[in-house]
This record gives sequence, C-alpha cells and structure tokens, in this order.
Amino acid sequence: MITPHEETRPHRVLHALEHSSSSVRLRAALEAGTTPDARFIGPLVERCAVEPEFPVREMLTWALTRHPAPLTVPVLVGEVRSRRPQARSQALHTLSKTADRSAWPVITPALLADPDDDVARSAWRAAVVLVPPGAERELAVLLATQLGRGTREVRLSLSRALIALGEPVLPVLDRATADPDPGVRAHALATERLWHDPDAGSEFAVEEAKRVVALGGEGPEGR
Repeated sequence: MITPHEETRPHRVLHALEHSSSSVRLRAALEAGTTPDARFIGPLVERCAVEPEFPVREMLTWALTRHPAPLTVPVLVGEVRSRRPQARSQALHTLSKTADRSAWPVITPALLADPDDDVARSAWRAAVVLVPPGAERELAVLLATQLGRGTREVRLSLSRALIALGEPVLPVLDRATADPDPGVRAHALATERLWHDPDAGSEFAVEEAKRVVALGGEGPEGR
C-alpha cells in the first residue's frame, strides 16, 4: 500500500529542484538519484539545461545515471538537439556517463564541430566513450578537423580525446603534422608528444610544439 508520504515525495523533490537555494537543489538531485523514479527523468534533464551551479549539475547527471538507461538515453538524445548550448553540453556529458552505445548515432560531424566550445568538448568526450569498436579511426579523422581550435583548455580537451582513442589516432596525427596551418601542426605535434610522454605536461608539450613549428620542422629530428 502506498502511503500519502510516498505519494507526495516525488512532488516535493521536483519542487525542490526549482528552489532558489543551490544547496536545496543539490539535496533534491541527491534524493532523486538515491531513490530513482521515472517521473524524475524529464525534470532532471530540463534542470540540467538551466542549472547555473556546477556541483548541482554534476549531481543532476549522477541522478540521471541512477535511472535505467532505456528510459534516460532517448530523452538525453533528444536534448542533444536542443537550441540551448548548456542543454546540449549537459546532455552529452550525461550520455558519456551512461556509456550506452545506443546513443552513438547522435554524435554527428556537425556536433563535433559545434561552434560552442563547451558543447564541442562534451561531444568529444562523449564520442570517445560511445564510439563502436572498429570505428575509432573514423572518429579520429573527424576529431582531427578540430585541431588548432580554441584556447589551451579546448586544445587540451581535444588532445585527450584523441589520445583516448588509442593507436588508430597515430596515423591521423602524423598527417596533421604536415598541415599547412601552423596552428594545426602545433596542436598535432603537442598531441603526439602527450601520447608518447603523458608525464611531460600539457603546457610543455604545447610550447615545444609551437617552437618546432616556428623553426619549420616537424619533430626533434625534423622528420
């Protein structure tokens, strides 16, 4: 028998997700994940699109991953097509946490090149998690079209995504080191250095790659 308290709990949680206090919203997301309920899924996804606080967004994502993937993934895939950048970014971030490869078709070349850096970075991370076995080389080629893009943090995100694809990325990076765009060459060289020596440090790898490009070479031996 369902008690009146059990009937009102979902309504209380959903109401708290809209509270002006971030600590109240955080606790509501925690409760939604601790005791999953299919009625929470839509509101959790919608809150991800507008939530201003990072810790709350992370808890919202965790709460969604606590629900069955067959229920959450279709909603998240639909959200990836939203016009709101934060909605797209958070949906992709959550899909990467579910690791459900049924969402792979939503990873399109246009999404990987999204003009919003946060969306693109989320797409890169999600793509690496969701890519089907055997499609890593194809994904590496698509990701390589973004080499040279954005700030150091954006470039480092792309480098990490490429490295996570494993050995299929190496021929792609090798070709990119001969790109006519010096920014692309520098980024490809920096990524290669991080691949071979992850402990070298991203800042060193980037600066060293820029130095090599400025000198007109392609590597320590000028390849």
